[in-house]
Amino acid sequence: MIRHCVMFRFEDSVTEAEIGELSAALDALPAAIPEIVTYRHGRDLGLAPTNFDYSITADFATVDDFAVYRDHPEHQEFIAERITGRVAERVAVQFECEG
Repeated sequence: MIRHCVMFRFEDSVTEAEIGELSAALDALPAAIPEIVTYRHGRDLGLAPTNFDYSITADFATVDDFAVYRDHPEHQEFIAERITGRVAERVAVQFECEG
């Protein structure tokens, strides 16, 4: 199993409504991209001041399935419409884990 974790810090100008729209768009991705095994995302709870604002965790059966997700037109559209220009900082990691 391949686990993909990504975290964002939003630009100060990002509104609550925009974050809600981002969440709704993320909810739609698993139906559009069957290679996604599990998909979780959400806002940080604010328990530490250095935390990022939002996180996504996704599991894929293989590296090739992750690549399909990464390059999928629906995912690329999500990035263009909901991430580009709204995210001040992004970090990500992919690693093998037991399913």
